[in-house]
Amino acid sequence: MAVNKVLDSTTFSMEVESGTDKTGAKIYKKKTYSGIKNTAAPESVFAVAEAIKAVLANGTRDYYLNEASKLINA
Repeated sequence: MAVNKVLDSTTFSMEVESGTDKTGAKIYKKKTYSGIKNTAAPESVFAVAEAIKAVLANGTRDYYLNEASKLINA
């Protein structure tokens, strides 16, 4: 049985500082952006992430590119 993987959707997430815990360690929450073109180059998404980071009041940590695929029985 041949199964194909077809890219269905892409989202971008970044971890944004949202406060501190009781020990003083930073707490991060993920902010997710949908509607990313499936053909977007990782370099382009990273450049957008850096632009968003530049206007945020809170610090950021990591960026994520999340890709969801469909499995199709060929």
